[in-house]
Amino acid sequence: MDGNSRDEDRVEKGFNPEEEYAKNNKEVKGDEMSVEQIFESQEVPSWRKQLTMRAFVVSFVLSILFSFIVMKLNLTTGIIPSLNVSAGLLGFFFVKTWTKLLDKSGLLKQPFTRQENTVIQTCVVASSGIAFSGGFGSYLFGMSERIAKQSGDTGGFKNPSLGWIVGFLLVVSFLGLFSAVPLRKIMVIDFKLTYPSGTATAHLINSFHTPRGAKLAKKQVKTLGKFFSFSFLWGFFQWFFTAGDHCGFVSFPTFGLKAYKNKFYFDFSATYVGVGMICPYIINISVLLGGILSWGLMWPLIETRKGDWYPADLPPNNMHGLQGYKVFIAIAMILGDGLYNFFKVLSRTLTGLFYQVRGRQTLPIANQPSPDTSKKLSYDDQRRTQLFLKDQIPTWFSIAGYVTIAAISTIVLPHLFHELKWYYILVIYIFAPTLAFCNAYGSGLTDWSLASTYGKLAIFTIGGWAGSHGGVLAGLAACGVMMNIVSTASDLMQDFKTGYLTLASPRSMFISQVIGTAMGCIVSPCVFWLFYKAFDDLGFPDSQYPAPNAIVFRNMSLLGVQGFSSLPKNCLLLCYVFFGAAILINFVKDMLGKKWGSFIPLPMAMAIPFYIGPYFAIDMCVGSLILFVWEKINKAKADAFGPAVASGLICGDGIWTLPNSILALAGVKPPICMKFLSKAANGRVDTFLKS
Repeated sequence: MDGNSRDEDRVEKGFNPEEEYAKNNKEVKGDEMSVEQIFESQEVPSWRKQLTMRAFVVSFVLSILFSFIVMKLNLTTGIIPSLNVSAGLLGFFFVKTWTKLLDKSGLLKQPFTRQENTVIQTCVVASSGIAFSGGFGSYLFGMSERIAKQSGDTGGFKNPSLGWIVGFLLVVSFLGLFSAVPLRKIMVIDFKLTYPSGTATAHLINSFHTPRGAKLAKKQVKTLGKFFSFSFLWGFFQWFFTAGDHCGFVSFPTFGLKAYKNKFYFDFSATYVGVGMICPYIINISVLLGGILSWGLMWPLIETRKGDWYPADLPPNNMHGLQGYKVFIAIAMILGDGLYNFFKVLSRTLTGLFYQVRGRQTLPIANQPSPDTSKKLSYDDQRRTQLFLKDQIPTWFSIAGYVTIAAISTIVLPHLFHELKWYYILVIYIFAPTLAFCNAYGSGLTDWSLASTYGKLAIFTIGGWAGSHGGVLAGLAACGVMMNIVSTASDLMQDFKTGYLTLASPRSMFISQVIGTAMGCIVSPCVFWLFYKAFDDLGFPDSQYPAPNAIVFRNMSLLGVQGFSSLPKNCLLLCYVFFGAAILINFVKDMLGKKWGSFIPLPMAMAIPFYIGPYFAIDMCVGSLILFVWEKINKAKADAFGPAVASGLICGDGIWTLPNSILALAGVKPPICMKFLSKAANGRVDTFLKS
C-alpha cells in the first residue's frame, strides 16, 4: 500500500472549535457560534506575512524528521499512514514555543496565526511527500543492479547516485503543482468537494488556535514527547544486541521457531505498533489475514511441490522458484485491487462531473464568477470564499510554468535515462493534466489518491511501447514521471482545501508547496543516500530494509515487456485466481454497504505480506489492540491522545535511524549478539564450544 495512507481512507482526530463553542458559549444570539465567528476579532495577515522565515525554518527541521520516518516505512513495508496530526502538532509546538520566548523578551513582532500554521503543515507534507512519490522504495530503487539481479533480469539497470536522483526529482516534481493551480476554484468553491484529509487538517489547525484547543494541543505535544523519547531510547537499547545476522529482539521467536521461520513473530517495532494505532482496524486485520493465507498456508503448500512446479535446486530468492510465486501473486492482487478502484473512482468522478455540470448548465471556469449563486452562503462560506478568491494566481502563469518545466524535462530526462525517449515523455505530459484532474477530483470525493495506480499504468504502456530495447527501465522511469505529477496535484488540492477553511491565501499555499517540494527534492535523496550507504543489505528479502515494492515494481515492468513467459509453472493460473478474487472482494465490499462492508478485508492490504511476511502485521495488530482496549476504558481520552501516542512511537523510532545510520557508516558495531536457538542447535553449539 503506497502510500501514504494515500491509498486508504485516513481518519484524522483533533479538537473542533465548533464543539468548543457548543459546550461553552451557547448563549450567543441563541445559536452556536460558527468557526469564523470565533476568529472574527483576529486580523487575517496578508499572503506575504503568512510566509515567515520562522515557518520555513521549522518546516525544514520537521521535513528532515518526517523524511526519515517515511523513508523507513517505505524501505520496510511500504505502508505509510497519514502523519498530518503529528506534523500539525509539532509545527504548532515549535512556533508557539518560539513566539512565547520572543514575547517574554519583548522582541515579538508578529503573533503566530493559524494561517502560518497552515503554511508549515503544507510545507512539511509537501517535502516528506517526495520521500513517497520519489520512488525510493519502489520504481527508483527498482532500477538498481541489486534488484535486477534478484529479479533474474538482464534488461539493464541504473544504480542510485545522489546527483541524478536530485536532478530527476527537480525536473518532474513541480509539474503537478502547475497543472493543479487552475483547478483550485472549480474544485473547492464550485464543486464544493470535501477533501476529507484537508478538511480534517483544517479542523485540527483551527482547534489549536482556540483557548481550549491550545490547552489540549499542549497536553498532546507533551504526550507525543514522552512516547517519542521512549521509542527513541527503546531503539537505542535494542541496537546493543544486534551484532550479527538474526540477532536481537527483532528475531525473538514469539510463537516458536517453526512460526518464526514462516515470519510469524512480534519484532518489538515501536514504529509499526504506532502505525497500527493510526490505521483503521480493518487494514491491520487485512494485513494479518494476508500473512496467514500466504505464509501460513500457500507458501508451505507450494514448497511441497518443489521439483515438480519449479526446480528443486534453485536458491530461495530465485524468481523462477518459490520467490516468483510470492512476488507475482502479490502483483496480481495489487493490480486487481488497483484496477477495480481506478474504475470505481473514475466512474464516481465522471458521474459527479456530469451532475455538477448539468446542475449549472455550464462548466465552471477558473478565475470567473460562479454561475450558480442561487444558494445563500453561510457567514463562514462567504468569508472563506471572499478571501480565497482575493489573491488570484493567474491562469497564464500556471500554463506557462507547466509548459516551461515540461519542455526542460523533455530535454533533460532522455539524458538521465537513455531508454526513455523524448516522445514517450511528450505523450505523458499531454495526458498528465487530464489524469491529474481525475486524481484530484477523485481524491476530493473519496480521499483516495490513485497516484501509484497511474504510475503502474505508465509502467505497462511505456514499457510495452519500448519493448525489449530498454523497456524495463523506460517503464520504471515513466512511472516516476506520472506518479510525481498526479500525486502532487491531489496533495496541492488537499492543501487548498485546508487553506480555504483556515483563511490561508492560495498564493501562500502554492508558494509553501513549491518551497516544500524543493526541500523534498534535496532532503529525501540525502536521507535515502544515508540508508543506501549505511546498510549494505538494503533491498534483500531477509534484511532490515527489504524494500518490497522495489522488486514488485521491477517485475511489473518486466511483465509489461516480456509478457507471461517468465512465470513459473501454474503461477499464471494462481495470478488469475487472485486477480479475480481481489476484484470480487472489492465488489462484495461495496455491495454490502458501509455498515457490513467495513468487515470485509482489503485486497491491497492483504497483498503486502505475501512477499515480506506477516511479522509487521502482528506489530500493527498489537497497536490496534492497545487502542481498542483504551477506547473501551476511556474513549474520549483515546480519541484525544491516541494519535499523539502513535505519532510519538513512529517519530522516535524513525529518528533513531539517523544515529543508527551514522554508527553503521562509522563502522561501529553493537557489542552483543542475542540469538534464539532450538534445544538441539543449542546442544551442538555447547559441544562445539567445549571442544
